[in-house]
Amino acid sequence: MGQDSGPKALPLKHAYAFGIERGLEGEIAEIRGMDIEWDFSYTSTLRRGYIVDLFQQRGVMAEFIRLHWPQGATPQGVSRTRRYLSIKARYEDFLSGAGDDPSDESEELCEQAFAAESDLRDFLAKNPDTIEPGLRLYSQGERDGVEYAIDGGRIDVLAIDAEGKFVVIELKLSRGRNRALGQLLHYMGWVDANLGNAPCRGIAIAREISEDLKLAASRTTGVSLFQYHLKVSLEKVL
Repeated sequence: MGQDSGPKALPLKHAYAFGIERGLEGEIAEIRGMDIEWDFSYTSTLRRGYIVDLFQQRGVMAEFIRLHWPQGATPQGVSRTRRYLSIKARYEDFLSGAGDDPSDESEELCEQAFAAESDLRDFLAKNPDTIEPGLRLYSQGERDGVEYAIDGGRIDVLAIDAEGKFVVIELKLSRGRNRALGQLLHYMGWVDANLGNAPCRGIAIAREISEDLKLAASRTTGVSLFQYHLKVSLEKVL
């Protein structure tokens, strides 16, 4: 089966069977039986996020893609995978009270936000030197610094600066001040404790940087704030 064939979305039915075959019956049962408590109609997509996270943590995601979801190896599939994980993270934020109330936003706007974050993340991962000269994406073997999984979360982009120091880059399109800074500091602490060459630096990139966030970050060593601006250009092709 070629990469251009097969389902575009991660096939849940195959994922459940695959997980059970790999001895993950309990985890699969929990995902299938989830009582989803928010208002978005992301039921299947959210379960896909939990499946992706489970398979990645157990080291079987590449095998599942090869056997059951060849589209997952395409750029579009990679983008879908990151979106599934983004929706899972948003749901967990909602459950913990740290995220936005989904009733405050339309599903269409949320789709646009997830797509924008994915596109921005992909652009920065391919062009980290747009943030600062000499910055490059971290990689180790087959693992790179995009959606870098750690204990308790995923770093949007993990990079290395010109001096060989780690740089944690987090995109905050619609998260509050406390959530943004607290999560960034947690990730920075994890990198220092587990990857060495401390201290690392942290960069938060957002569409808007509030005065509250500037004030909080001003008392925090090693944290920089960037505000991004989107530019659209048109090219006539016909």
